[in-house]
Amino acid sequence: MKNPMGAPAICNTILDTIGNTPMVRLNRIAEDIPGEVLAKVEYFNPGHSTKDRMALQMLENAEKQGLIKPGGTIIECTSGNTGMGLAIAAIVKGYQLICTMSDKQSQEKIDTLTAMGAKVYVCPTDVAPEHKDSYYSVAKKFNSEIPNSFFPNQYDNPGNALAHFNSTGPEIWEQTKGRITHFIVGVGTGGTISGVAKFLKSKKPDIQIWGIDSYGSIFKKYHETGEFDNNEIYSYITEGIGEDILPENVDFSLIDRFEKVTDKDGALTARELASKEALFLGYSSGSAFQGLRQLKHLLPEDAVSVVLFHDHGSRYLGKVYNDAWMKEQGFID
Repeated sequence: MKNPMGAPAICNTILDTIGNTPMVRLNRIAEDIPGEVLAKVEYFNPGHSTKDRMALQMLENAEKQGLIKPGGTIIECTSGNTGMGLAIAAIVKGYQLICTMSDKQSQEKIDTLTAMGAKVYVCPTDVAPEHKDSYYSVAKKFNSEIPNSFFPNQYDNPGNALAHFNSTGPEIWEQTKGRITHFIVGVGTGGTISGVAKFLKSKKPDIQIWGIDSYGSIFKKYHETGEFDNNEIYSYITEGIGEDILPENVDFSLIDRFEKVTDKDGALTARELASKEALFLGYSSGSAFQGLRQLKHLLPEDAVSVVLFHDHGSRYLGKVYNDAWMKEQGFID
């Protein structure tokens, strides 16, 4: 027996609840956007983000390949959500977890990971990826020093995109009955956009895939020019999207367009989604919808646009949903 969303009536573990997230029509906030606008709401995953899917996929791949043995340690550099997915899987499967994070991530993410038994090491944001103190380098260092440890490296691990090819893409296709014309999502490690895009384009090659980027990230210019321009890289506040590296999981050939969104617009739009649609979402979800807004002039009247909303707003209570923090940033008066 299964419930309407496809999960078993009684799950053996919390891992069985990953996936089969709902699709929700956007109404008030999308009144001026041509066509139909739908949201794939990923905070219904048990770890409250889309990253649960790929965290479990990467870990199960590693188990099959013998890359981690019972009682081992998972070590990952994360902006928080992948760490949460790994934390859930680690508890159920009996592993230890170490997460390295950059210091721009919210305190809520750090506290949540700690509550779930992870050891968290906070590293500086304003250093090059190859710097010894970057959260990439610190994770690699722990992996080299700790026996029976596994470093998933979500940026380059093919299991990341595979999870979305196997689950998120098919769900979106089924939920829209193949009517989808545009898929819009923030791009960080690249697994979500590339996995979903690969599946959807295999069904309908002319589907438009739009990646939402942040000012301070190199994705948009690299996609348009093929040039890795260091002048594009600078600090920004938005969490979970954009990069100063080129993850192997970003398949630029599957992405039709990138659009940059400012830190301010992403934060304000997240708050607007909460007040107009009762969707309490994370920072990058605001950026994703704002990106669609900025590109609405490219939509035909019969468009069926699906925006993926990555995670839950509870991880940003001290930032996006805190008036004092918003005032400090100059985002509200």
